[in-house]
Amino acid sequence: MKYNENTAIIRPIKPEDNADLAEMIRDVFIEFDAPKTGTVYSDPTTDNLFELFKKDKSVLWVAEVDNKALGCCGIYPTDGLEENHVELVKYYVSSRIRGKGIGRKLIEKCIKSAQDFGYTLMYIETVDHFSKALSIYDKLDFKIIDKPLGNSGHNGCDIWLSKKL
Repeated sequence: MKYNENTAIIRPIKPEDNADLAEMIRDVFIEFDAPKTGTVYSDPTTDNLFELFKKDKSVLWVAEVDNKALGCCGIYPTDGLEENHVELVKYYVSSRIRGKGIGRKLIEKCIKSAQDFGYTLMYIETVDHFSKALSIYDKLDFKIIDKPLGNSGHNGCDIWLSKKL
């Protein structure tokens, strides 16, 4: 089957997505040989994303293809961020559907959600291993900043970006 942004159903996370998403996220880290310590890979919340995103003014959007969660992206009011700032988190797309516009659609859905929640700035932290994501962030007007914001606990990240909403 040919996948594109119209193939995927974009919907909020469900409890039954936890295992598929945790596996997919860790597969992406392995695929790109990205750091596992101090990142989402080793973060215990990765195994229970449904619970994590019950927090007020947060959401995790899932790309479902062929009845399987194959991508995700969310917003989360990370500890230590200013009240009207939010972090773009858990942006991962399976290699099965990557390069089809589905990831960009997920980010755009998150930007819209952040605006609807009243956030005025979106923050991202990542690693240089995810260079394709960096080019998408650039196209969506995210700008590299000098230091991390908030306290995500992901000290393995070495690139930080933000965007005014």
